Amino acid sequence: MYVLVLNCGSSSIKAAVVDPVTGDRVVDVSVTRLGEPHAFLSIDGGPGEFCPGESHEEALAHLLPRLRQKLQGKAIDAVGHRVVHGGEKFVAPVLVDDEVEAAIDALAPLAPLHNPENLAGIRAARDLLPAIPHVAVFDTAFHATLPRRARTYAIDADVAAQNGLRRFGFHGTSHAWVASRVAEHTREDARHLRIVSCHLGNGASLCAIEGGRSVETSMGMTPLEGLVMGTRSGDLDPGMVLALLRDGTFDVDGLDRLLNRHSGLSGLSGVSNDLREIEKRASEGDDRCRLAIAVFAHRVRKYLGAYAAVMGGVDVIAFTGGIGENSVAMRHRIVQRFDFLGARLDEERNRDAKVDRKNVPVATISDEGSRVRVVVVACDEEREIAREAFALIGGKSAVAEKSAIPIAISNRHVHLDRAACDALFGPGSALHPEKDLSQPGEFAAWERVTLVGPKSTIEGVRVVGPLRSRTQVEISRTDEFELGVDAPIRMSGDLDNTPGITLRGPNGDHVLTSGVICSQRHIHMAPSDADRFGVKHQDIVEVEIDSEGRDLVFRDVIVRVKPTFKLEMHIDTDEGNAAELARGTTAVLQATTGSATVRTRDPRFDSLG
Repeated sequence: MYVLVLNCGSSSIKAAVVDPVTGDRVVDVSVTRLGEPHAFLSIDGGPGEFCPGESHEEALAHLLPRLRQKLQGKAIDAVGHRVVHGGEKFVAPVLVDDEVEAAIDALAPLAPLHNPENLAGIRAARDLLPAIPHVAVFDTAFHATLPRRARTYAIDADVAAQNGLRRFGFHGTSHAWVASRVAEHTREDARHLRIVSCHLGNGASLCAIEGGRSVETSMGMTPLEGLVMGTRSGDLDPGMVLALLRDGTFDVDGLDRLLNRHSGLSGLSGVSNDLREIEKRASEGDDRCRLAIAVFAHRVRKYLGAYAAVMGGVDVIAFTGGIGENSVAMRHRIVQRFDFLGARLDEERNRDAKVDRKNVPVATISDEGSRVRVVVVACDEEREIAREAFALIGGKSAVAEKSAIPIAISNRHVHLDRAACDALFGPGSALHPEKDLSQPGEFAAWERVTLVGPKSTIEGVRVVGPLRSRTQVEISRTDEFELGVDAPIRMSGDLDNTPGITLRGPNGDHVLTSGVICSQRHIHMAPSDADRFGVKHQDIVEVEIDSEGRDLVFRDVIVRVKPTFKLEMHIDTDEGNAAELARGTTAVLQATTGSATVRTRDPRFDSLG
């Protein structure tokens, strides 16, 4: 199977025909000077030629026959289109139809430099290739997992809601690609890594990836927020924008041009948005170019340190993009002050690092003693787009079974290890079963404890048996705020870099240094259930909940498969309240009258393991 990947800009088209499984490229094409009477076409990096190019349609009509010649009879099975902004509507790849085109058009004000050109390419390609499926893959989709605290701006909530003002993030296909390549290179599951992905180029952004998901990113509602970029300003004081408008220096359109087209490296240096030219002039003594380099590196370091704090540490720092892959000096400037994190650069490896998509996709540039691995990753957004398009049209997101799954609400509870049980209930004490739980071997015990947090306490919290190898406290978001702790969303047992709490029992207190989590929503399945639904252990699925109240769709539901498991979806009390699920008997797990249906599985996580 072959996917034609199109990335259409205002004055250029990048195209590649990619095998989404192997990553092999049949052909690479670029068109520049689009919009001029004669555009410039280059195939596989060879000598260029003039071609008609006053519009995307003209250029595509000229290059498609050339692509077919290179394909030598091989068919194009789908077209994958890069679209920068998907807003709140598009959180995964979609098949393009007229309604999708209209929605992409409506999002143009959020990405004025990108979405109109992306859409022009989609419309031209659909006219020229009407018989094959077209898939839109959105830069923002990877960041659909951003937690509320990361995606919310601190402005009037009603104004934000009415105008859709929130952070979305961009470069998602690049950051997703980096996560999968890092996992392969380190031979680790990306869901067990804390990665800071640094996409540094004319557009630049950082992404904190924890548990295989984006949890923070530097770009915001538009691609203007965050790092210093080629021509974009990145972060600045909103008061400065107001001042420039108030004193009449700029109108809205003029300010748009200033911040998007005449700022960043270009505005700071006064000579170019190309870091290579800026580095050359800086070495010759140009002070503005030296300042541009220093500001760029400072901003990246600031975000990188912040993201290490957000995730409670970092395991891998990955550089990609034109600057990230090619600027030895910039990588040195960024990493040189992170010894305190355990990130130590090997200067020789850094100088010698050369990556490419086929032969050396990842190169390690940290030294052998570095606790944090620092790597350079060859950017291949085209393959990521092809992979996501293939997953959609190839049915890889589909599930085989649509039958109902019972739902249980998981109340706050505690799992104890031997030491905690001894401290709370006396040396050698045992847990006394009160009620068996739905999952075989587990029971709600008669024993209860008090949770003592920095802010307040919660009494009468049920202990779940049998004893485990490590104590774990599972609470809801509401409990979090009542206790005054900041618990991450984690799967059971994933307790590193989690907050602690004090447990109080009849025999005394037991202080935990870690172990408090908000449980990620999940579905228990036996292997036979997983086969029936067409999913596997640790798949991420989208679930529709049918309740007596209002129906909801929950994304990012993880599948857990074990021979002893009974089919059941577990959500916490806050999520149960949101779905207005009627509850049954009170226990650690409350059976409900609602049921869930798995709608799709998310193939974006396939390559993270």
